[in-house]
Amino acid sequence: MSALSEQRRDELIDKLAQAVLRHGMQTPAVWFLEMHKPLGFIGAQALLFLEPVLGAFSGDAAIHEVAALLEERENVERLLARLERGQEPPSAKP
Repeated sequence: MSALSEQRRDELIDKLAQAVLRHGMQTPAVWFLEMHKPLGFIGAQALLFLEPVLGAFSGDAAIHEVAALLEERENVERLLARLERGQEPPSAKP
């Protein structure tokens, strides 16, 4: 699977974090990610396995990008850090 560029990786992390925060699921998401951090690679492979079914709800490219994001533990750590920061004004991005 192709690696994500740093810019695209950061965009995906921010997009996922905003979706979680918008639905008020910050705490459960952090708990889930912390508990399943070692299984990130397996989760990414499960996404690819379920791609034919999930592709009906979102594009194949989106599934591949999220799978590539979850494959690397550092990206899960980045997502956790972003969730723990919570809501940020749009201009506060580093």
